[in-house]
Amino acid sequence: MSAPPFTVRDLGEVAIRCRDLAAMTAFYTDVVGLEVIEGDYSDAIVFLRIGEGFAGHTSVLALFTAEGEDEPEAGDGSSLHHLALTVKAEDLAPALAWYRAHGLEPSTAEHRWVGWDSVYVKDPEGNTVELVASVRQRSGSGDIPAEGA
Repeated sequence: MSAPPFTVRDLGEVAIRCRDLAAMTAFYTDVVGLEVIEGDYSDAIVFLRIGEGFAGHTSVLALFTAEGEDEPEAGDGSSLHHLALTVKAEDLAPALAWYRAHGLEPSTAEHRWVGWDSVYVKDPEGNTVELVASVRQRSGSGDIPAEGA
């Protein structure tokens, strides 16, 4: 089989159907720090800027209200395992304190096989949100505190 006639360059969008659009929007703007993309679109949708993207398409998180649809599954019952957002390695330790100050219970993981460290929290609907950073150039360990620290 030959290769497809295109090359995927970036993630354009992740869309989550929400039970409570206002709570989810507040979490992703106030706690995670994403910016709402203003535009002339439905009140049942919120687009949040993740990054610059590729070729003019901003990388976005799209939050859609599930109003009038079946209740969306979240957390362990969802097909969405987690949403990972890339940050700098030096941002992980402050993220732990920030999340705790917002009443969240973050967890951490070291993914040495790929050279990444992560901080995880749950959004208001139970979806796992990961902040992930490359730590390949870092010497030693301990930049993010161990669980419970």
